[in-house]
Amino acid sequence: MTRPTVLFVCVHNAGRSQMAAGYLQHLAGDRIDVLSAGSAPKDAINPTAIAAMAEEGIDISANHPKILTVDAVKTSDAVITMGCGDACPIFPGKRYEDWELDDPAGQDLDAVRRIRDDIKGRVEGLIASLTAG
Repeated sequence: MTRPTVLFVCVHNAGRSQMAAGYLQHLAGDRIDVLSAGSAPKDAINPTAIAAMAEEGIDISANHPKILTVDAVKTSDAVITMGCGDACPIFPGKRYEDWELDDPAGQDLDAVRRIRDDIKGRVEGLIASLTAG
């Protein structure tokens, strides 16, 4: 069986999608391929998101925001959007989910921790559904 590919998409690819990708890589290892992108990427990852993930032992500091491409969507089995659903192209046969999460931009570390913990629970559920059977 080929490994499923998951694409996480948020507007800036600087917070939510980066944290989700970090968790999925950390928790799923080589069982799932992970991509992340943004419809309007920032220049750098949100430093508060980096700090919140570092508390979990996950280093996302070397990551860079990337622009959402049609190819990234085409190669993915599951596309998880976070507040940018309309910007994401839709292709038949793909699994789409929209996770309603607060944007960590401009939030303090306590607020970002809550978002991080919400993302972790969702990623754990996603892993279970993708690796079942």
